[in-house]
Amino acid sequence: MAQAKTLTKDELSRVLDYINTRRFAQRNRAMMLLTHLAGLRIGEVACLRWSDVTNHDGTVKEEIRLLPDMTKGRHARTVFVNIRLREELQAYAAQAKCIDRSYPFFASQKSIKTGFSANSLAQTFTLFYEGAGLEGASSHSGRRTFLTSLANKGTAIHILKTLAGHRSISTTAAYLYSSPSQLKAAVELVG
Repeated sequence: MAQAKTLTKDELSRVLDYINTRRFAQRNRAMMLLTHLAGLRIGEVACLRWSDVTNHDGTVKEEIRLLPDMTKGRHARTVFVNIRLREELQAYAAQAKCIDRSYPFFASQKSIKTGFSANSLAQTFTLFYEGAGLEGASSHSGRRTFLTSLANKGTAIHILKTLAGHRSISTTAAYLYSSPSQLKAAVELVG
């Protein structure tokens, strides 16, 4: 199976611009950016509750604690939320209005008590990427882009492993993409 496309900054902007033309733009931007700016899996985004993302005063947390039953490997982990993502989540939270902290953070169109399934959210992301004209992108593209971007900026692989919630560095390494220009630049360092 082919790996999900890693997006450039311009491609992510294209997706966000496309999302901005659709209904529920603020919610959909926030969901998309959780994968691109924090590396969440699609299933992790789908299972978030208001209490996971916001404090009692309604502000977005700087750290989201994923419990074992929320993660693929059933291992708890802390997700760090950068300023840009906190602003996006805060804008969505202000517009969405929390009714009950146990409700899904991202309600589906059906009901505020009903969130997305991982499968329905993956299908939604596919529609966003296709709408933006990006071939090969999938619900896993954000996570892969997140890890590759950090690696390309010199982040050590053991830190990437922890951020991804992987148990093995070899799993993390499989996510990383090296472009031909990066490989050529690396070779030029020798000598």
